[in-house]
Amino acid sequence: MKSLLVIGITSLVAFGQLTAQTTAPITQATSANKVATATRIRGGSINVDGKLDEPLWATARPITDFVQKEPVEGGRPSDSMEVRFLYDDDALFVATRVITRTPRTIQAPIARRDNISQAEHIWISLDSYRDRRTAYSFGVSASGVRGDWYHPTDNETNIDTGFDPVWEAASRIDSTGWTAEMRIPFSQLRFNAAEVQHWGLNIDHWVPSKNEDVFWIPIPRQGTGWSSRMGALEGISGIKPSRRLELLPYVASDATVNANRDGQNPFDNGRNVRGRFGGDLKMGLGPSLTLEGTVNPDFGQVEADPAEVNLSAFETFFTEKRPFFLEGIQLLRGNGANYFYSRRIGARPRGPASGSFVDYPQASTILGAAKITGRFPNGTSLGALTAVTAREKAETYDTVSKQFSKTVVAPLTMYGVSRVQKQFGKDASTVGLSLTGMQRDLETGEPLAQILNRRAYSGGYDLLWRFQGGAWSVRHYLGFSHISGDSAAILLAQRSSARYFQRLDAKAYHVDPSRTSLTGGAGTVELDKNTGKWLGYIYSGFESPAFETNDVGRLGTSDGRFGGFNLRYRDTQPGKRFRNYSVGGGLDTELNFDNDVQYRAPYAQADATFKNFWTLSFFSSYNARAQDERLTRGGPSMGTGSFLYGIIQLSNSFASKTRWSGRVYYGKDEYGSPVNRISGLFSIRPVPQWQLSLEPNYLRAVNSRQYVATLQNGRTETYGRRYVFSFIDQATFFTDIRLNYTIKPDLTLEFWAEPFAASGHYYDFGELLAPRSRDLRTYGDDGTTIVRQTDGRYLITDPAVPGAGGAPSTFTIPFPDFNVRSVRSNFVVRWEYRPGSTMFFVWQQNRSGFEPNGDLVRVTDLFSGYKERGTNFFAVKANFWIPAM
Repeated sequence: MKSLLVIGITSLVAFGQLTAQTTAPITQATSANKVATATRIRGGSINVDGKLDEPLWATARPITDFVQKEPVEGGRPSDSMEVRFLYDDDALFVATRVITRTPRTIQAPIARRDNISQAEHIWISLDSYRDRRTAYSFGVSASGVRGDWYHPTDNETNIDTGFDPVWEAASRIDSTGWTAEMRIPFSQLRFNAAEVQHWGLNIDHWVPSKNEDVFWIPIPRQGTGWSSRMGALEGISGIKPSRRLELLPYVASDATVNANRDGQNPFDNGRNVRGRFGGDLKMGLGPSLTLEGTVNPDFGQVEADPAEVNLSAFETFFTEKRPFFLEGIQLLRGNGANYFYSRRIGARPRGPASGSFVDYPQASTILGAAKITGRFPNGTSLGALTAVTAREKAETYDTVSKQFSKTVVAPLTMYGVSRVQKQFGKDASTVGLSLTGMQRDLETGEPLAQILNRRAYSGGYDLLWRFQGGAWSVRHYLGFSHISGDSAAILLAQRSSARYFQRLDAKAYHVDPSRTSLTGGAGTVELDKNTGKWLGYIYSGFESPAFETNDVGRLGTSDGRFGGFNLRYRDTQPGKRFRNYSVGGGLDTELNFDNDVQYRAPYAQADATFKNFWTLSFFSSYNARAQDERLTRGGPSMGTGSFLYGIIQLSNSFASKTRWSGRVYYGKDEYGSPVNRISGLFSIRPVPQWQLSLEPNYLRAVNSRQYVATLQNGRTETYGRRYVFSFIDQATFFTDIRLNYTIKPDLTLEFWAEPFAASGHYYDFGELLAPRSRDLRTYGDDGTTIVRQTDGRYLITDPAVPGAGGAPSTFTIPFPDFNVRSVRSNFVVRWEYRPGSTMFFVWQQNRSGFEPNGDLVRVTDLFSGYKERGTNFFAVKANFWIPAM
């Protein structure tokens, strides 16, 4: 690992020297002469209607010096544009006039907020702290659709779409082009307290009909950055950071209609109507901090998680969709390990409950949550979140005794997440410290204490050191984790799929049933080259076997020492065939703490953009033979065969009204088992207000080492156990379907559906031949017999292990074939009836069916889930934005 690091650093430095003369350094000097001025006006003078008919606009000095980035870097824009700035005590006003020779070609589809990529639009980006690292962006399309996002780092493409301020915008298309107005309240921005404000500014005009991207200050194609390259917005004075108080209460009602209702179920009356209320609060704490709180948050209007068939031993992590947890999440997550995974808060309880009928809570009630975020004038950022979830009970009913009872399935739980980050140096480097904590109200001896950790803490420090104007950077973090609780709960953590301490051939660790705590560490260091024709990185890191963050954060596996490198050459200047292209490759590898190679995968990659703006990408990797300490799920380490695969993807122009892409994945392991996945995207707008998109996916894969079961009474070579595997022929079809109709930008009808069908047929069962071997002792050979019984199980006879009286031993394994069909759908009417206030009407469906057979699903089975019975969920919700101050 040390030699790998030295070789990679030497290579990167050498390539950096070779390209030093062709790479312009990222410095403030490139934008020092770009200055825009905002003019003060009297409040209430501008009506935001997109017309620009107020005489005051003529008093503002326009910006006109724009430059192409695409398709001709440094070229003159096809259209002329003016941008002007006014402000009063409460808000910044922005006016745009675009004059084009071909106004009929203006691409202006109507969509919901933040969906402006296919429309001609303009957006401004404000570095209101003037820290040359962060920025707030506000955009409006030619059809009047707003978009907004936050740049948490000095990177043009790294954006946080969870930023949803309350502001106004409007636009008009006329005979000469189009005009737009924005009103951005200062209460929705964060900036330092000063009499005179000095803000960073950049502006972008995207013209999809010409595939033309025009900036006030374009970031060079071979460069990087965003805020560090900005010009200046001057002239704003006499304003103060808001000490605002905003309230967002809501009321909601819903009903769940279950088509599978059992008439004897006392917990399902066929309607299941309920009402609820709650709300959010946002309040300024001095000039630098903002407090946000929520009580009984409601997220019923969001999409359901996608369906899946998970045959692994590992948890699936879904994306966060709840607004309260999305805003500012970048700061709370930090730049190190995954210490914070917000979906832990309010997750489904884990305690068992049994009865003839069980009314089990699908989520833990969030009694309250609050977070503080902000930035001080000295460049220090702060983020902190705390939340409390309720003690949850499942209600059960026994049809024999006719008795109701309640079982506690989740304790009262407190969560805490905090982070402080300091910016330093002329290149906006940062150093940060993160800390998370969780405590459950568990009494010694109660059932939940046997399965849940009582306390969990994690955190660490991280460094992003940028130098040579950001052309190079070093990333480093070092962290820890600590869990404690009842010895039974800690034993479960030791035996979990993240570590499998019970592995009999392990050297670096072992199970200790008496332990009441577990402490681990993790860290990494990475060197990146970010600019020029040659790009690359090299990294090395570790996660100790006892590292555990899954009470508050996210962790798949621990016990690893990993490293790798990547080198890539790119040409960003258009040629005869390509507008740009890149080629490269690298290596990823990992060893466990027993020094067994877990994977070693060299890879190659290439991508290109053609003259017609179509893009083609290719990736190929060879996974060499290795060991897998988790394949037997707690048994000895097992060998894995080699696997070679490739991915190719072709997409048409991002700016096209009709968009499509196709992706093919094909691979085969050394046993001849293939994996083939075909996926794609098709999106069409038949008229500006309608949009239909389809994302079909098809997977046909044969896994030659699918885990089935661990059984006792095995051979001495495998420690007296049988680790049973098989081949599995698996097919999966699913399609994301979206159909949206926009009546106007603030009133939309949105439909989403995911039909899903999957099957799996298991065959050629066998057991691990020997520890560390990749071979199986196949049942039906070596004197063994295998017979399928009428009860759906397989009976195996094995003469190698004597049974009673010296006769061959017999045992059974389950018949695991499956055939799953489901449909999940979501229909939402979304109406922002006044700025910041929204009403939702929601209809969700969830239909599913299962059969214990492995009949191969086909395309015709994709929509068979509609024949299954399921549940219908109806909800109405209204929230009200109240700017109290």
